[in-house]
Amino acid sequence: MRVSRGPVACAALMLLSTAAALRSEPIRLSRSGAPKLRASAGAAHANATFCSKEEAFAWAKKDHRRLLHVVYRVGDIDRTIKFYTECLGMKLLRKRDIPEEKYTNAFLGYGREDAHFVVELTYNYGVDKYDIGAGFGHFGIATDDVAKTVEIIRAKGGKVTREYGTVKGGKTVTAFIEDPDGYKFEILDRPGTREPLCQVMLRVGDLDRAISFYEKAYGMELLRKQDNPRNKVITLLNLLLPPIQINCR
Repeated sequence: MRVSRGPVACAALMLLSTAAALRSEPIRLSRSGAPKLRASAGAAHANATFCSKEEAFAWAKKDHRRLLHVVYRVGDIDRTIKFYTECLGMKLLRKRDIPEEKYTNAFLGYGREDAHFVVELTYNYGVDKYDIGAGFGHFGIATDDVAKTVEIIRAKGGKVTREYGTVKGGKTVTAFIEDPDGYKFEILDRPGTREPLCQVMLRVGDLDRAISFYEKAYGMELLRKQDNPRNKVITLLNLLLPPIQINCR
């Protein structure tokens, strides 16, 4: 797979797994007008043809899929690996260099890729900085002790952008930090979680359209929706782990 070297903000798109396939491709319309979905697992190939979009959407809801990883670009991959392992407690799961395509990537997380959500870092040769953009918000990291985690991050030279404390109008204790490239992480007080990398926050222009897309195409379920007129933000959380938090602001 060739990785673009352009100044794209953040490729925060999650891959989806199915019970029958390790890689799935988008639904496509055949010449007859019926949407098709092709899934492959190793050398085995299976083809499914749907007579209508409704049938395809119904299949998506029954399919056993989960969020696998989020891909984004960094300016110094070794520096970021050091920060994530020492400050956020992640493990380096694997790293590979593709010199013919002029990029290196690394996978990090809190457990094996076949059971946990992980981050995939990409370093493109010669590119040391990216514009993160306005669409990406932050990642969520659950911890048993927000204050202690923040102090470790600070001691390692990390940037704390909001000190730990309760959220406005609530009881949850959080803090915000930034990694060396400026990607934001919300540290959440959530003891005993089985998935520390628990949230990805994205911003959208039309919340109802986004909800409809994720529900129909990916079979997700709306967990909760809240309106905050004071901050002019509507938040969507879905049922999958880790959830996507979508802000319309």
